[in-house]
Amino acid sequence: MSGYLFRLFGVVGLLLCGAPMALAAEANDLWAGLVQDIFNNRPMNDGSDVIGIEMPSRAEDAAIVPVTLRTKLAAGDSRQVRSITLVIDQNPAPMAAKFQLGPNANVSEISTRVRVNNYTDVHAVAELSDGKLYMTKTYVKASGGCSAPAAKNADEAKARLGQMRYRQFAKTGEGPASGAREAQIMIGHPNNSGLQMDQVTHLYVPAFFINELRLWQDDSLVLTMEGGISISEDPNIRFTYVSNGAKRFRAEAKDTEGHVFQREWKVDDSGT
Repeated sequence: MSGYLFRLFGVVGLLLCGAPMALAAEANDLWAGLVQDIFNNRPMNDGSDVIGIEMPSRAEDAAIVPVTLRTKLAAGDSRQVRSITLVIDQNPAPMAAKFQLGPNANVSEISTRVRVNNYTDVHAVAELSDGKLYMTKTYVKASGGCSAPAAKNADEAKARLGQMRYRQFAKTGEGPASGAREAQIMIGHPNNSGLQMDQVTHLYVPAFFINELRLWQDDSLVLTMEGGISISEDPNIRFTYVSNGAKRFRAEAKDTEGHVFQREWKVDDSGT
């Protein structure tokens, strides 16, 4: 962990001192250290036929960069994807999110929005039921996403804290109660990164973000997310899964100040 903290504060120091060229020079060195710190130096296998990652090559807004993670296992492959870890190498806290997939949910796609703080490689690492890690990556040009001011003022953000909305989408040709489906969970939360400055006091706003999310169809787990400061304001998670015919969908989120937010919907109550 000490090595990780050294690299973390080194990156923050370079950002504060305005040294993009020095950051670029270190870019090739970061991944090996992140493999050690995040994955305990476990071997990384080529994941080009296991996991895909889609992001714009140049972000329009570095504070809300869309990212989609998609499983690519062949239909006859008996292995399952157990988890997907999203790593934004040059961010102050590189592990953006770790998704654990429910064993019977057949989650095949996850989309969200992230902050990107500097031109960077972004890695997706899938752990399969064979116990091995498989990695793929993309490159994104963006800067300043982690320190960008919040879109909403503090009072507005506080008023919306923990509010959840849910949407459910049937895949083409599927009925409302079974088959492949898409769902979306939206949570009102400032997700402060700790690097944003209050425009009035000129003091840094303390980090305050959703760090845990769990989703179920009835009592069957669909997925969990361990989140960090790289997830954008008002977290938005969209995912594809296979329905088990459940009548209800449940969500529980926790943040770094210990708040617990819970909602439950009928599957057909989409949009509420």
